[in-house]
Amino acid sequence: MEIAIPLYDRFTALDAIGPYEVLWRVPGARVRFVGAQAGPYANDRGLQLVADSAFGDVPAPDVLVVPGGTGTRDALGDERLVEWIRAADATSTWTTSVCTGALLLGAAGLLRGRRATTHWAYLDRLAEYGAEATSERVVEQGKLITSAGVSSGIDMALTLAARIAGDDVAQAIQLRIEYDPMPPFDAGSTAKAPARIRALAQSPTPAAAG
Repeated sequence: MEIAIPLYDRFTALDAIGPYEVLWRVPGARVRFVGAQAGPYANDRGLQLVADSAFGDVPAPDVLVVPGGTGTRDALGDERLVEWIRAADATSTWTTSVCTGALLLGAAGLLRGRRATTHWAYLDRLAEYGAEATSERVVEQGKLITSAGVSSGIDMALTLAARIAGDDVAQAIQLRIEYDPMPPFDAGSTAKAPARIRALAQSPTPAAAG
């Protein structure tokens, strides 16, 4: 099973690496980072990941995982990326996104008439692509799975692992990576965070959306 994660300038690292850490452990899976050209791509803080293949080398992956990032705005205008997503989805078994990667699915025409989620700061953008926005952490619509902001990509990947290999395998992967979140604060969603924390998160300094 070939799993492709497309990279572009200023992607968010955890959007790509979180699912990667889960999905490479699925039996029979091969995870590849791809890009418009093979080579390094810098995330939104300068950390680099290397695409080992160009889009043309991986035209029909079984699974597509599209990360988000501060570079999504520019990526929406990159027809090479958007067209590759559209073409890959035509033959994929699963098409997924993390965070603002959902907007790229939308630009490829994949969200129309479907429920979808993304980072809370961009939920209102989903309507532009004909999607019904929801603040759920992981949303399954047939073979399409979208997930909310950044860290939710791990939840999405575990959901996907269960669909591919069964619940026991997914739970074993969860245990292997010791994914048992116990955050020190209960402010991880707009439904829980106090107003002052929401205001701070919306300022450009502490946390740009991924």
